[in-house]
Amino acid sequence: MNRRDAISRVALIMGGAVIGAEFFISGCKPTSSGVSDLFDADHVAFLNEAGDAILPATSTPGAKAANVGQFMAVMVRDCYEPKDQKIFLEGIGKLDDASRKKFNSKFMDITQAQRTDLLIAIDAEQKDYYKQQYKKQEADMAKHKGDAKYTPADIPNHYFKMIKELTLLGYFTSEVGATKALRYMETPGHYDGCMPYKKGDKAWAID
Repeated sequence: MNRRDAISRVALIMGGAVIGAEFFISGCKPTSSGVSDLFDADHVAFLNEAGDAILPATSTPGAKAANVGQFMAVMVRDCYEPKDQKIFLEGIGKLDDASRKKFNSKFMDITQAQRTDLLIAIDAEQKDYYKQQYKKQEADMAKHKGDAKYTPADIPNHYFKMIKELTLLGYFTSEVGATKALRYMETPGHYDGCMPYKKGDKAWAID
């Protein structure tokens, strides 16, 4: 699956534009490791576990098998603007704080079921956050209707939306995601616009 197709699919799932997509399509800064001056090995391990709670192993490997934590670290470091890097990094701490508040334990120490429960609640929180922000933006735009010089302020991104997006993007562009969760064809043949489909069939991942 190429970058543009992967981003399009994730955007469809998430219901909006993918943060940092333009840089990912054009090519981020070259790097050899997900560990950097922004992220250490503990951060990458934490993000792998968070990603695995979002996409756990079932009949196919989960997000941790694709090492999405390292992918997230690279993407945030090389493709995110400084303001979004700050939100993302602070979000790791917020996710841990939410775990301590709800379960009296840090995220890495709670069970898989507890992680799922926590992330469902945070996902609902981020959806409500954007809903409220869009309402404020619409009200502000209505107030400035007819003002040609007016530019609506950007809505600050929510850290969990970033984590969720990067988990999906990292997983479905990985070898594990493309060959185990999707049906992979390395060298496609002729175009067939009427392929038979059975309910439950995997989508195609074409290189």
